[in-house]
Amino acid sequence: MKGKIKKRYWLLLAIVIVFGIIVWRVLSAPAPRYQTLIVRHGDLEQNVLATGKLDALSKVDVGAQVSGQLKTLLVKIGDRVTKDQLLGVIDPEQAENQIKEQEATLKELRAQRQQALAQAKLAQITLGRQQALANTQAVSRQDLDTARTELAVKRAQLGTIDAQIQRNQATLDTAKTNLEYTRIVAPMAGEVTQITTQQGQTVIAAQQAPNILTLADLSTMLVKAQVSEADVIHLKPGQKAWFTVLGDPLTRYEGKLKDILPTPEKVNDAIFYNARFEVPNTQGVLRLEMTAQVHIQLSGKKNVLMIPLSALGEPIGDNRYKVKVLRNGETREREIVLGQRNDTHAEVAKGLNEGDEVVTGTDSESAS
Repeated sequence: MKGKIKKRYWLLLAIVIVFGIIVWRVLSAPAPRYQTLIVRHGDLEQNVLATGKLDALSKVDVGAQVSGQLKTLLVKIGDRVTKDQLLGVIDPEQAENQIKEQEATLKELRAQRQQALAQAKLAQITLGRQQALANTQAVSRQDLDTARTELAVKRAQLGTIDAQIQRNQATLDTAKTNLEYTRIVAPMAGEVTQITTQQGQTVIAAQQAPNILTLADLSTMLVKAQVSEADVIHLKPGQKAWFTVLGDPLTRYEGKLKDILPTPEKVNDAIFYNARFEVPNTQGVLRLEMTAQVHIQLSGKKNVLMIPLSALGEPIGDNRYKVKVLRNGETREREIVLGQRNDTHAEVAKGLNEGDEVVTGTDSESAS
């Protein structure tokens, strides 16, 4: 009997000790540490997000309109040039020889014209004499007809030479134009972004103008954003758009949507449309083919009370949620009504005040 009592005693003592340890651990456990955020006013924007590429608003390929060896190239990639600046020279010898040849031909034709003109004048005088003699019947009618025919032939020869002179003058003008084309000048101000033909290479312009180099005006950049087919139906020209680049995510470059190209691009079986807008590049920071993180604003509200979506608890109705508010180290649930929202934040229409501290999570250390 005494053994049973003793056994029960030790069992009871063990239970008391275990219970005491549990109570001690509960009482000595640190209070949970919450991740919170102060409710503030701000601008709520609903945006379409897209990835884009930068291009120059004005870009032109400078080609050669005549064939020949690129004798001189006066620029290199990265050079800034002004409008009408000389960029290179194609060997002008062939064009110069064509000019000399046509000038010599024209000189010869003009001499022939003088001869033909003199012969026509002689034929005119001869015809006049024959007509005077014919009045006195001193010459036959055949001689008179021969004189008339001779004058007509001389006048026709003169017309043929005049036509040859006009044709060769046009050929000479073309040769002079081709000589001008051997001088490659900048059609606009910009920066040399690509050189296709190197000095010493031969260009052949028989079928199409071969490209020598590419000029781009980088003072204004064109952003081409790839927008999914699910989002493109919400876009229209004039909407506010902005982007950041990978090297400077804190700087926003802003513009307005210019257009949406009608022809889509297929990327891994997904359809995308190019939405374009322009931004100034006054500092010269933006470069061709840079990747842009683009935001196109669909709607927005200014100076509204906002909380992050991570602070929302369970939904209890249409746009009604529970949130936890921290005050004096204790959390209390509160019911709120939301207005507009985007991918990260929501407008608080009712239930919170500016300065309230809402719980967005707990620290991992306290949770463990």
